[in-house]
Amino acid sequence: MDSVELSTVVYVPPEEAYDFLVDFPGYANYSKHLERVERHGDGGPGTEYDIHLQWWKLNYVVRSEVTEFDRPERIGWRITKDLHAHGEWLVEPDPDLDATPADRESASRVRLVIEFDADSASSDMLDLPRLVSLDWVIDKVKPLVLKEAERVVERIVADLEGERREVELTLHESPDTV
Repeated sequence: MDSVELSTVVYVPPEEAYDFLVDFPGYANYSKHLERVERHGDGGPGTEYDIHLQWWKLNYVVRSEVTEFDRPERIGWRITKDLHAHGEWLVEPDPDLDATPADRESASRVRLVIEFDADSASSDMLDLPRLVSLDWVIDKVKPLVLKEAERVVERIVADLEGERREVELTLHESPDTV
């Protein structure tokens, strides 16, 4: 199982960061390869999302499901079609922040965790161009997952705080890049 885990500090209270992250269809505004998101359900646990992705010559729809809400700390999810993958958004007050207690109340550490089994992907899940193997696509996509995760977190921070700034991302884990 490969994984991507990264975090950053956001200068808003944990509840505000959590409410922002719950708006999953809005993620289409942050990813270069995410065309749109369609929601099936009320947004709570059990809600499924069709995530329309486009990269290179490939178009693919990922089906995900919200598995758990633990307000204001955790949003769990899993992929329900074609690939074994799951993850979570974690939000917590940032205990490492060197600031006054009042400032600490307005800072959160937001962590994105993605675990996926690239070997669980089937070659018939994609309409691949002739002479392109699924292994080649997987090798190209693994580092792309990390770049996209970083891009999403940076853009979310800008929207949450109301302005762009240099975001310090802490990479806790990254996929093996063969």
